[in-house]
Amino acid sequence: MAQEKMQFKTEVNKLLELMIHSLYSHKEIFLRELISNGSDAIDKLRFEAIKNDALTEGDANYKIKLTADKEAGTLTISDNGIGMTKDEAVNSLGTIAHSGTKEFMKLLESKEVKDNPELIGQFGVGFYSAFMVADKVTVTSRKAGEDKSVGIKWESNADGSFTIEQCEKETKGTDVVLYMKEEDKNYLDEWEIKEVVKKYSDYISYPVVMDTTKKVEDKDVTEEETLNSMKAIWLKDKSDVTQEEYNEFYKHITHDFGDPLKTIHYRAEGTTEFNVLVYLPKKAPMNILYPEYKSGPALYVRRVQIMENCEDLVPVWLRFVKGIVDSSDLPLNVSRELLQKNKMMDIIRKNITKKVLETIKDMKQNEYETYVGFFEEFGRVIKEGIHFDFARKEEIADLLLVQSTSTESGKYTTLADYVSRMKTEQNEIYYITGKNRKELENSPYLEALKEKDYEVLFMTDEIDDIIISSLMKYKDKNFKSILKGDINLQTEEEKKESKENFGKLTDKIKDILGDKVSEVRLSARLKNSPCVLVSGDGDIDMQMEMMLKAMGQAVPPRQKILELNPTHALVTALNTEFDKDAESQKVADIGELLYNQALILEGSMPEDTNRFTQLLTKVMTENVK
Repeated sequence: MAQEKMQFKTEVNKLLELMIHSLYSHKEIFLRELISNGSDAIDKLRFEAIKNDALTEGDANYKIKLTADKEAGTLTISDNGIGMTKDEAVNSLGTIAHSGTKEFMKLLESKEVKDNPELIGQFGVGFYSAFMVADKVTVTSRKAGEDKSVGIKWESNADGSFTIEQCEKETKGTDVVLYMKEEDKNYLDEWEIKEVVKKYSDYISYPVVMDTTKKVEDKDVTEEETLNSMKAIWLKDKSDVTQEEYNEFYKHITHDFGDPLKTIHYRAEGTTEFNVLVYLPKKAPMNILYPEYKSGPALYVRRVQIMENCEDLVPVWLRFVKGIVDSSDLPLNVSRELLQKNKMMDIIRKNITKKVLETIKDMKQNEYETYVGFFEEFGRVIKEGIHFDFARKEEIADLLLVQSTSTESGKYTTLADYVSRMKTEQNEIYYITGKNRKELENSPYLEALKEKDYEVLFMTDEIDDIIISSLMKYKDKNFKSILKGDINLQTEEEKKESKENFGKLTDKIKDILGDKVSEVRLSARLKNSPCVLVSGDGDIDMQMEMMLKAMGQAVPPRQKILELNPTHALVTALNTEFDKDAESQKVADIGELLYNQALILEGSMPEDTNRFTQLLTKVMTENVK
């Protein structure tokens, strides 16, 4: 195969630029990332070899070898793992195949990356850290099981392009050769390499080795030395592991640059035995809301990795949980299909979910400020549990933090605290959905509730209406959207009086508007505004409708209800005009204007902007004559 020259994807170029010029104070992590990649490659080969022993090619002595050549100025990281084909090399080393890459790059550019190196780690692009210390990187690889003649050689000096060609490679696996920058040749020193490996990669499951020279009876003797302990940290007793060791293992398995927020480590014994070491991250990964996000801890069976991301180990609403689960009871050749039907997996999943929930609850109770930061990162995901996990929905509801009319901006309340503050005569938990607190605070839908001093929850996630609909009630109190249905804030006497005085006017305006609305009625929720549009109790809210439309999904047209405020001067004047002349054109014009005004208040546009402008101009002109 002749040498081919290819261009990096645009986002890779930008990432390389950020790597090279912004993360200079964190250079040593390049070695951790490349060793970790080698470990992953060996994991994959061990799993594939369960089904096809020939892939080991007679050599199951797995290791990652470091070779420093001071004369040539190179550092080589070699593994005897699964290796890569040409297409795999192009896809792995030439692109970032993640949804949300553009958003990720925007965030990188908008922050001081030097002080936020964890942003890079969140996106799993550790290979590119090699260019922080190297002018040129060469990758030679051969897929296990392939002929030695079909190896590949990939090379780049981070100039926006790379070359790839076929080559001969005697052994399976991958060699990554770094041509070190002059100022970074300290990483070719034996003591420096040992220190970095000990700090970051001590718990890699395979030997990280290097040829070292020692004096033996006045002679230089070179032998292969193992630099890491290789002890599976999750099999050790908690008392024998320091938090620093936990933190470094977390960084190894997640490629995150920051420490985890919480560490959960335990051994389950009994009819089913397994070891669990999982973490709660501090920061949400950039792509956690995308379908392609890889969720779930790694699944091991007797220290052999069976699955890198086993989504069956945690429910979807805990998909941010990262770590290792090692079972003694599952078969080594277990497939994804068999896992889904395996009762042991149900036991493990329930056990992990219980432990994670206990940790989150404890954080909320005893480390509230820490919990606030955690919820701001992952609350959107946790809420999904109310919809997907019926048995735990009220337990999950206890974890929610919500702003309300009784909290300062940026401060939160809980559903339990809300219920404890409810008025004696109040029977429902009131909430309003929208884009942000500032917008909701000025909503006309709040007017009467504010007057009665009823607290209203501000729900600003797009999915909140679906979540609350799934929850339905909390502590035997029903939820009530103040954007939907009727709000019962009046006595029967007040309702009767309003109906007698304004009933004919509402019927008239319904005739004028026709099918634009399902009903015109008098409002109990308004005090200062003349009108609003409300949805039916079973309808989706405006936030959800906008989200579905943005996703390209069809939303069936639906009629809303126009509510008029019988205490507003405009409505009373309109009623007076109607009493004088039931066929007054002024009543028809203002009735139509009120409907369009209500559309604007809910965040929509008038159906016919030209007609609306003409009508508004006409009414204003008549009133200044």
